[in-house]
Amino acid sequence: MFETKRVIIDAGHGGERDPGAVFEGRQEKDDALRLALAVGRILEENGVEVLYTRINDVYDSPLEKAQIANESGADYLVSIHRNAMPIPGTASGIMSLVYQYGGVAELLGRNINRELARLGFADLGVIERPGLAILRRSEMPAVLVEAGFIDNPQDNALFDAMFPEIAQAIADGILQTIKEEDEARPEYYQVQVGAYASQQIAEEITRELTEQGYPAFYIYQDGFYKVRVGAFLNLDNAVNMEMRLRRNGWSTMLVLEPAVD
Repeated sequence: MFETKRVIIDAGHGGERDPGAVFEGRQEKDDALRLALAVGRILEENGVEVLYTRINDVYDSPLEKAQIANESGADYLVSIHRNAMPIPGTASGIMSLVYQYGGVAELLGRNINRELARLGFADLGVIERPGLAILRRSEMPAVLVEAGFIDNPQDNALFDAMFPEIAQAIADGILQTIKEEDEARPEYYQVQVGAYASQQIAEEITRELTEQGYPAFYIYQDGFYKVRVGAFLNLDNAVNMEMRLRRNGWSTMLVLEPAVD
């Protein structure tokens, strides 16, 4: 039983003051927004909750975008960009930037890169960029995707000809990461003895259970304070705890929850 994941997608740059890289009248901010919205639609179709730092041509600083992401409570941040070189046409391919190597962010970058490389882009790898504010200041795994070089005519031709496939590739990389993370996270059986609108009542019930020797706690979920007892990897152990609670007059139900990071 896996929880719905929340992804916030950032379309790089934005507004008149920050068009991003520009080549022969083509502006990075426009490609980024179009691709961000397309990726988001695919993720939503696959059951992911999607938010955006922008959905039109407005400007927020990278720091402000990181703050928007942090306040959203998202599980992942994906920032969409196009790359550029000082001398146009001297580089080609895709890359993903992360604050530092290791962990979920690198996994996310590698999964996205792999899917994009299947479309014909050169894979330039996952690269550390600790100086980028949107990566440095975000509180969730974050990756900045460079979807080809905007100053390379071949990359632009591929971007335009295979736009739906590029959006699908980025979405597939995100979905694969979510799947791998969920599969790696153990699930625990917990015995629930009540769900209350009042936090005070949940605290009182938890205290009463604790005084009776139960490992009780409560969580806030779906608008209710839910009182739980124990967390068991083994179903038989959870059932034994449930039977013990019922013998002592508690109404119970078993729930299965992923481990908290």
